[in-house]
Amino acid sequence: MIKMTQAFQKVAAIRGMNDLLPGASARWEQFEEIVRGWLRGYGYRNVRTPVLEHTRLFARGIGEVTDIVEKEMYTFTDALNGESLTMRPEMTAGIVRASIEHNLLYDRPQRVYSIGPVFRHERPQRGRYRQFHQIDVEALGFAGPDVDAELIVMLARLWKLLGLTDVRLELNSLGQPAERAAHRAALIEHLEKHRDILDEDGQRRMYSNPLRVLDTKNPAMQEMADSAPRLFDFLGEESRAHFDGVCQRLADAGIEYRLNPRLVRGLDYYNLTVFEWVTDRLGSQGTVCGGGRYDGLIELLGGKPAPAVGFAIGMERLLDLWEQSVQVEQPAECDVYVVHQGEEAQRLAARVGEDLRDAGLSVIVHAGPASFKSQFKRADASGARVAVILGADEVAAQTASVKFLRAEAQGESAQQQVPLAGLADVLNNKG
Repeated sequence: MIKMTQAFQKVAAIRGMNDLLPGASARWEQFEEIVRGWLRGYGYRNVRTPVLEHTRLFARGIGEVTDIVEKEMYTFTDALNGESLTMRPEMTAGIVRASIEHNLLYDRPQRVYSIGPVFRHERPQRGRYRQFHQIDVEALGFAGPDVDAELIVMLARLWKLLGLTDVRLELNSLGQPAERAAHRAALIEHLEKHRDILDEDGQRRMYSNPLRVLDTKNPAMQEMADSAPRLFDFLGEESRAHFDGVCQRLADAGIEYRLNPRLVRGLDYYNLTVFEWVTDRLGSQGTVCGGGRYDGLIELLGGKPAPAVGFAIGMERLLDLWEQSVQVEQPAECDVYVVHQGEEAQRLAARVGEDLRDAGLSVIVHAGPASFKSQFKRADASGARVAVILGADEVAAQTASVKFLRAEAQGESAQQQVPLAGLADVLNNKG
C-alpha cells in the first residue's frame, strides 16, 4: 500500500477559461433558446464541426500574417503522428472545410449555423477570454447583396428580441482582389512616407499585410491611419453596385449605419461587404458581432468556387449586454417540489415524481429525510411553482397536499387535498 505523504495541490481553472455554474448556465440556456428560435425563423440549420483541426486549415484560411495565426492559436504536435493540430480560433474555416469534404453545396446553397467554444491565447479581460463561445452563421453559395443585407437585418431582429437598444452598425466594402491590390500599392507608398511613426507591428506588416496596419489601436498612429488612402475609393463599378445594393436594402428595412472606411476585420478571407455591430457599454471590447462576404475562401481551401457570407457573435459579450439591458430572471429549477415525511411517504414520493414527469412536469423529489421546515425552505429556493406534500395521512388516503408557492398562483387556494389519481391534471391546471 502506498502511503500518501504530501497533500494534493488544489487545481484551479486555467486563466481565461471559465466555469459556468448552474445559475449562469441556466441564463445561457435561456439565451440559446432565443437564438435557436431566431435562426429557425430564417431557415438556418445546425452544423457541428470538431474543436480540433489541422493547423494548415487556419493558416491558409485566416491568413498567416494575422494576429490570430501569428500569436493567438493553441497549436500542438500530435504525439501519435507528428501532425500539427490547432484548437479552433474561429468557426468559419472549419465549416467551409466540412462543406467541401461532404459536398454540401452539390445541389443547392446552404444556410447553416454553429454554436460552441473557440480558443485564442489572449490577455484575459472583460468580454475577452481564452476559451469563449461564438454563434457562427454562414450563408454558403449565395452571391447577391440581398443575402448580405438579410444577415444584417436578421441581426437587428435579434437585438430587438433581446431588448438591446444601443448597438450600432458600422459598414464597409473591401472590394475585389484587383481593387485591393491597387489600394495595397498606394497604401504601402503612404506607410513608407510615415515609416518613422510606425510601431513594431506596423513596421512588420507594412509589406506583408498593410491593410491591417490601419486597424491599429496605437494613438500615435491614428492621424497617419486617418489620412491613408481609402480602399473604398478604389472600388470598381461592380463592387460599388454590390455595396449600393446592400445599402438600399438596409434603407428599405429602416436600419441605420455608419460607413467606416477603416473597418477591415481581423481575417484575410473577406471581400466586398464587411460589417460590425458595436456598443459603448462593454468597455474596450465594443464589438458584439462581426462578419462579411468571403467569396474566395471555398476555392482557397480546395473546393469548387462558390460565394459565401456570414458572421460571428461573441456570446459572452452579448450575454453581458443582455443582462445589462433587461431584467433576466433566474429560471426555476423545477415546476414541482415534492416534500415528504416518513419512510412510506418517501417511497410514495419517488413514484409520484415519476408520474408527474410522465405528465410533462419537471419535478424534484427531496432527497433523504429532513424536517418539513427545511424541506419547504429548499422548495422555495428551487423556484418551484408548487409543493406536493406527502405524509402518513396522505399515504393512508392516497392523496397529496398541494401548496402553491408563487405570487402568480395566488388565485389558487393556499393548500388543498388532491387525490393522487388526479394530481397531474390539477398541477397542469386541467383539474
